[in-house]
Amino acid sequence: MNWTKIATTDALEDDEVMAVDAAGKQLALYRSEGEFFVSDNVCTHAYALLSDGYLEDGCIECPLHQARFDIRSGKALCAPATHDIRVYPVKVEGSDILADVSE
Repeated sequence: MNWTKIATTDALEDDEVMAVDAAGKQLALYRSEGEFFVSDNVCTHAYALLSDGYLEDGCIECPLHQARFDIRSGKALCAPATHDIRVYPVKVEGSDILADVSE
């Protein structure tokens, strides 16, 4: 795995999301129930940043058309999204959040 530091643990509170640019990719970093998750930041239905959306109960809602995705698996949960978002492995070392965003 190719781990890249993308943020520190104090960057987010529970049920918050933020945009991160790493390795030439637009990513969304989530904190839910004390755990961190990373996905592509662009909705698969229409161009909208998921980091501008609403995070609750492990799901991110797109701010444009309210498509919802599971932040753990990337699974599209409702219309209008029909394609999953890509998720990436994440680990925490000390206060650093690292993700493997390689292909």
